[in-house]
Amino acid sequence: MEVCKITATDGTEVEYINEIIGSGTMKDVYFSPCKKYVVAFYRDKLDVASRERLEMITGPYRDSIYNSGNGEYWKNLFCWPEKIVEHNGLTGVVVPAYQSHFFFEYGSINNDFLKIKGKEKQGKWFASANNQNRFLDDNEKGDWLSYLRISLIIARAVRRMHAAGLAHSDLSYKNVLISPSTGHATIIDVDGLVVPGKFPPDVVGTPDFIAPEVVQTSHLSKNDPARILPSISTDRHALAVLIYNYLLLRHPLRGDKVHDLDPQKDEALAMGQNALFIEHPLINKNRVDPKKVSSSELPWKDTKKLPYTLTGPYLTELFDRAFVDSLHEPAKRPTADEWEHALIKSIDLIQPCVNKGCKQKWFIFDNTNSPKCPFCGTPYKGALPIINFYSERTKGKFISDNHRLMVYSNQSLFPWHTNRLIHPNERLKESDKHRQGYFVFHNNQWYLVNQSIEELMDVKSKQFFPIGSQIKITDGLQLLTGKNNGDRLLHIQMIEG
Repeated sequence: MEVCKITATDGTEVEYINEIIGSGTMKDVYFSPCKKYVVAFYRDKLDVASRERLEMITGPYRDSIYNSGNGEYWKNLFCWPEKIVEHNGLTGVVVPAYQSHFFFEYGSINNDFLKIKGKEKQGKWFASANNQNRFLDDNEKGDWLSYLRISLIIARAVRRMHAAGLAHSDLSYKNVLISPSTGHATIIDVDGLVVPGKFPPDVVGTPDFIAPEVVQTSHLSKNDPARILPSISTDRHALAVLIYNYLLLRHPLRGDKVHDLDPQKDEALAMGQNALFIEHPLINKNRVDPKKVSSSELPWKDTKKLPYTLTGPYLTELFDRAFVDSLHEPAKRPTADEWEHALIKSIDLIQPCVNKGCKQKWFIFDNTNSPKCPFCGTPYKGALPIINFYSERTKGKFISDNHRLMVYSNQSLFPWHTNRLIHPNERLKESDKHRQGYFVFHNNQWYLVNQSIEELMDVKSKQFFPIGSQIKITDGLQLLTGKNNGDRLLHIQMIEG
């Protein structure tokens, strides 16, 4: 085993084992002896602009994210190049090695006939029903809640990139590693980041995730002012496709409509000029006929059985904007920040399926009087509390925060539920990460156990509930969490399943 020792451009020593462990379209990758990082060498000589881009990515851009007050948080959400190396006339980057949960532990079914055990978990393995049902071990698949959490992580990471003025340019399941079994995700291949007006993209993206305007103008020269290249707005399209893919295991634009008998022209029209949402509420020309798809793709490709509206009101609204209103109007696309907030509120609407054999295990409450799991059809039985959040914007006047919390046994109340000014993101204080209360179902009655809310009060009776008390949950109960700015009114609604 030959170990090469070289000096990075920042003066530090770098070691790598002279044996290629992986190759991409542009780079060959080598492990370090300690396995804590890898060295990836570009096969072709870099031009001046590409070299300057690398220096900015490993320098100022990286510093702006990792050396901020919340820098540690982002180390798990990005696999970001740390330094530049040069050896034998080639330029390379030093990148942290992937965490262990991003490698397949069980491999594929049938004695790992695909030989993926130990390989990295590219998102493509999890983004389609066909891949999941035909190839993956059940232990690798996770449940529906894990895909909501993964989508949240991806949206948050993209939001941070965009806030720094950077675009990924090739955001896809190829460049996102996910671990549904643990609920983790990380964005990789960030060495080709786009800076508008400074560093143009190296690639136009990965098919399925390229924005329609990029596909439509891809025949033009890169220097043609009419040519649309990857940017933050095209990242937003790719992000919407990723989230739709992971939650519904199908592509939002790949329906049955044939645009041209020539396969290449048909593909260009379907993903470009004529792109049409398969679940467009008014135009049904691109619907998927479930009778024409393989059994391994069902029920996910049956949009009548599993419509996109099962993702709940907040995500449905953004899917409508992404694939109906702004599919061909980039400026109107939902931002990563909007996806992040919608996913947070959607996770609060989650409800465990009462069917122990349900593979998805969780579903979003559909705001009806007869909630049932859309995945297995099992109805919920019994009393079901819903917490509606209100806050005081003007003295004595509480208005809806358009935010609800579904209750289930051991469901938690966190500071971001009791105060609208607290948000569960990278800026969350350590003191705000602990739950303030939880719900229990005992003797056919729901209770809220107050763990740390100091001024919890029944609005109607003016009764205070000290820390440690158990509050009986009844329909119409109104609880005030305090009198400070941002403190909320919790209005309880009971329904019978």
